[in-house]
Amino acid sequence: MIHPTSDVKSTNIGENTNIWQFCVVFPRAQIGSNCNICAQVLIENEVKIGNNVTIKSGVQIWDGITIEDDVFVGPNATFTNDLFPRSKNPDWKLAKTTIKKGASIGANATILAGVTIGENAMIGAGSVVTKDVPANTVWCGNPARQIREV
Repeated sequence: MIHPTSDVKSTNIGENTNIWQFCVVFPRAQIGSNCNICAQVLIENEVKIGNNVTIKSGVQIWDGITIEDDVFVGPNATFTNDLFPRSKNPDWKLAKTTIKKGASIGANATILAGVTIGENAMIGAGSVVTKDVPANTVWCGNPARQIREV
């Protein structure tokens, strides 16, 4: 189901995926099956989203981001894809970010470019992730630090 107020150009969307109000999905984006893309989400071209993913409202998924199966992205979580952003930078280099299977990202967390969040890891609400997160760990704070294992 694609809500009529959304602008979805991609045809590479799996079965039983819902895309709700006021979303924008670029033509080359890949979205798996059984996903729930909530209102006001933007998904750029060079993005891969696995199966059974939930992306809550107000999230932008920029080029270079891969989200594997069974991931939860909380409302207004922020991703980046440029470590040194400047307007009209001719030397811009895309930094790729990967969110591994089963990971959860809390509301308003910020994920800096180029990190990998490991399988089943959890990122607390409002945390700022500046480096790779190992599998099966919980990270919170600014900058985010490991507080325990899952």
